Amino acid sequence: MVITTRVSDSDEHLHSTFASRYVRSPVPRFKMPEKGTPKDAAYQIINDELMLDGNPRLNLASFVTTWMEPECDHLIMASLNKNYVDMDEYPVTTELQNRCVNMIAHLFHAPVGEEETAIGVGTIGSSEAIMLAGLAFKRKWQQKRKAQGKPFNNPNIVTGANVQVCWEKFARYFEVELKEVKLKEGYYVMDPVKAVEMVDENTICVAAILGSTLTGEFENVKLLNELLTKNNEETGWDTPIHVDAASGGFIAPFLYPDLVWDFRLPLVKSINVSGHKYGLVYAGVGWVVWRSKEELPEELIFHINYLGTDQPTFTLNFSKGSSQIIAQYYQFIRLGLEGYKGIMENCKENAIVLKEGIERTGKFEIVSKDIGVPLVAFALKDSSKYRVFEISENLRRFGWIVPAYTMPPDAEHIEVLRVVVREDFSRALAERLVGDLNKVVEYLDAMPDRVSTKSAHVTTTNDDKLAEHQLEKDVKKTQAEIITYWRRIAKGKGTAGVC
Repeated sequence: MVITTRVSDSDEHLHSTFASRYVRSPVPRFKMPEKGTPKDAAYQIINDELMLDGNPRLNLASFVTTWMEPECDHLIMASLNKNYVDMDEYPVTTELQNRCVNMIAHLFHAPVGEEETAIGVGTIGSSEAIMLAGLAFKRKWQQKRKAQGKPFNNPNIVTGANVQVCWEKFARYFEVELKEVKLKEGYYVMDPVKAVEMVDENTICVAAILGSTLTGEFENVKLLNELLTKNNEETGWDTPIHVDAASGGFIAPFLYPDLVWDFRLPLVKSINVSGHKYGLVYAGVGWVVWRSKEELPEELIFHINYLGTDQPTFTLNFSKGSSQIIAQYYQFIRLGLEGYKGIMENCKENAIVLKEGIERTGKFEIVSKDIGVPLVAFALKDSSKYRVFEISENLRRFGWIVPAYTMPPDAEHIEVLRVVVREDFSRALAERLVGDLNKVVEYLDAMPDRVSTKSAHVTTTNDDKLAEHQLEKDVKKTQAEIITYWRRIAKGKGTAGVC
């Protein structure tokens, strides 16, 4: 959610373009109009504004699915008016959700038997799934501490500094201390050894990431399980593991089936995965699965009956649409194991093509690993003349949205670009991106060198120092103007004829 501030007494209006065929009066920008607008005009006004958004297919920053088959689009449109929470009114939708949970549980090797039976729920995304899993860990820890007559007011969770922001949200919103294992240059995931060293009697769980947002790398969950098992035996604690498989949960089973990271490991008690990432569904669906009913405290589950019958619910919100649940079920039966495997293999192959093309430029060092989420993260070998942020800005003039960012502590000095390879990112697009990247690099190489204080430091008098300062200021101003110029072009406000 974007935090929005109120605009007071604004007289700004939206002036329609083609909608002037239907209405001539401008529409207030920040206030509801006094009178309604014809439906055709309202559509045209909004459609014209949305043209300035980026192209989702060229948004290489996002892991989220941007293409589905037309048949699934039809199912989504037909179910937009179904409120998922009304299970009595829409029992078939509820049944489809239950089928999806079972399919995911089997995919993650959840134990099925009299003693252990997996349980799960659909969510808005992995953020909500992580909140629910975290609450279950916290409540179980509190129950145990109460039974032992020990303090239960200072829980903590151990993660790597590379975790997605939703983990920070969970810690802050639900008052859990976040203990982060710092990163280092060349190692951008959580170190299992250091993670176990940070565990204490107040640790509700250790969170491992299967597919780091920064580099796509899988953390070593198997090693973490071994070290944590030994630590539990020595201390008498029973610290569990949660696997955040938001990005990698629908990749590892198909590309790396022999990789042991899921419920095959005894300490893994819950797993979340994003259906709207490599589950291949549009934004708005995630899943969380617990190893058994015992891992989800009953007191967290609410029972309501004012929608018809007794309905158990464990969510942070209440009402939500059914369309994404239905779309997930469509993908599962449409593609099957073979279909998912083919798509993931294709994504991996296209990522390799992109990686090799970037390496051939001679300008970049690949930071991401071959085993992991199909993406390419890369850093400049030489940042003395320009930085990755300027490359990101200039790629926008070709339509590409490629994020540039710094690594978390203690690797903040590492700056990288990242391209996520999704199903709809073809080999042709990969080759085109490499070509455009070459054009940007050539353009930046032709720019004047940066002027540093050191290079001009031949002065001794105050006048010389003043001139040196002014020269450095002028260079920075010029660079800022260039970036602003290209940003204006990217927003459609530049000169004509520039593509």
